[in-house]
Amino acid sequence: MQAVSVKQNTSIATIKDMIAERMDCAAFTSWIAPLKFEISDKVLVLTAENQFSLDYISGVYGTLLKDVAAEFGLELVIVRGNAVTSIANDNNVQSYAPAINDVCESVAFDAFIPSEENAFVLSAAKKIASAAVSFSPLFIYGPAGCGKTLLANCIKSESKNVVMMTGGQFVSELIRNLQKHTIFAFKDYCRNCDTFILDDVQALAGKRVVMDEFLQLVIELRNAGKNIVLTSSAAPNNLTGFDRHAQSLLASGLVADITAPNAMVKRTMLIRAGVKSDVADALANRIACDGHMVAGVANKIKTYTELMGCNVTLDTAEHLLSDTLEKFKTPIAMVKSICEKLGVAYDAICGSGRARALVLARQIIMVVLKNSTRLSLSEIGQYVGNRDHATVMYSIKQIEKLKETDLVLSAQISQLIAECK
Repeated sequence: MQAVSVKQNTSIATIKDMIAERMDCAAFTSWIAPLKFEISDKVLVLTAENQFSLDYISGVYGTLLKDVAAEFGLELVIVRGNAVTSIANDNNVQSYAPAINDVCESVAFDAFIPSEENAFVLSAAKKIASAAVSFSPLFIYGPAGCGKTLLANCIKSESKNVVMMTGGQFVSELIRNLQKHTIFAFKDYCRNCDTFILDDVQALAGKRVVMDEFLQLVIELRNAGKNIVLTSSAAPNNLTGFDRHAQSLLASGLVADITAPNAMVKRTMLIRAGVKSDVADALANRIACDGHMVAGVANKIKTYTELMGCNVTLDTAEHLLSDTLEKFKTPIAMVKSICEKLGVAYDAICGSGRARALVLARQIIMVVLKNSTRLSLSEIGQYVGNRDHATVMYSIKQIEKLKETDLVLSAQISQLIAECK
């Protein structure tokens, strides 16, 4: 009897080794190693811990497993064990317990201040929160500080049975459960919801095992009719570290961009935080278009008011936020800055000199002012030596012609315009 047992154990070990040789190491560790192997009456019985893993292993690795079993003269049977949310590990039963502490407060959609540009993404978010959508996943992308996480939290607060985590949390949780051999229970935790939200999906870039597991999760959730919400700093097609298959899957639902807060949104954010309206009006155009930055300014003003026991005036705000506020760019400051970059003297630009390089520089300055300010042509002429309206118009036309054939000049002017805005 003991000899038979030793022979069976040896066969199982050999079978596992052969399967491992024919599979990706990460896939074997994730899917096959946790299975229970038994040999009974010339049948190799593999026991999965839940229906999800049984279906996935049968569909993806069934043929490979049958071929290996056949080489040992065995038939293959994959069955489901009795456990639902636990998994066997060296005869010790373990269950999944989230290491994620959910401390986010409930956030209503009213907390998100919409601009005209963000009306579409806000409507899509409300629709998916009401569970009345035909698109999934909803992929929201935009720069840092535009409100992606806030909108995701709004969806979470307005939805039922939600699992939400960041991309970094998903990576750490998946790795932790791979090491603890509770990966199937973790997957069940992610699947047993009505809405799954992953914030900052770009955190998965370059992590092959995590990416494979995540994409399979997205497919399973979508096929089950569940809602999926993903946020990212870039559109699916621009995500680095994601292959074409991953990009196409992430873009298969509804892709919506979210823009940075404009002056109206920043003003509203400041007023909601308790900043006086006149101060908010003055600061709105001088804070970077970043919601995190606006929140920081509001917190600083609020804290100052509480500690000093007085309201913050505009002069006080100027001093208090000197390290944060953007400096006003006056037309004269712009002209002097461009002169420095072009290597010409400001006095020469305003003078009567007609040297070719000087005339070209003067014309470039006129074009930059026209495209980066709201100055009229007559006003632009005043800042380059009191040139008249007709001279400015002629100069702008000359530069536009040159830009059509001189790509270097065109790129240089575009850069100067961007710096002056």
